[in-house]
Amino acid sequence: MRHRKAHRALGRDIDSRKSLLRNLTTSLIENGKVETTLAKAKELRSVVEKMITMAGDDNHNNRKRAAKYIYKKDVVKKLFVEVGPKYKERPGGYTRIYKLGERRGDNAMMSIIELV
Repeated sequence: MRHRKAHRALGRDIDSRKSLLRNLTTSLIENGKVETTLAKAKELRSVVEKMITMAGDDNHNNRKRAAKYIYKKDVVKKLFVEVGPKYKERPGGYTRIYKLGERRGDNAMMSIIELV
């Protein structure tokens, strides 16, 4: 039974999963889109949307919270200077996921997640 299991495990322990999501979040904000598996994209969506919502209100505490999660300082700056104000009036739904088909080696469903 899956009672009280909120997120996908992605075949990793908690530290590896957190690191993976931090890397994907940094890459998505930096580049605008990332190609990854569908399960990882669906998990990444909730993390990135919370970051962008937080970036809509540019204050010191929110910048510190984002800097604790995102690896690169220039990406934090981009999040609060470019991305946050761009989506400030939008009530959520900042990302879009496109399904690409199966990966050749292991038939994992691939997708592209991008900022709208």
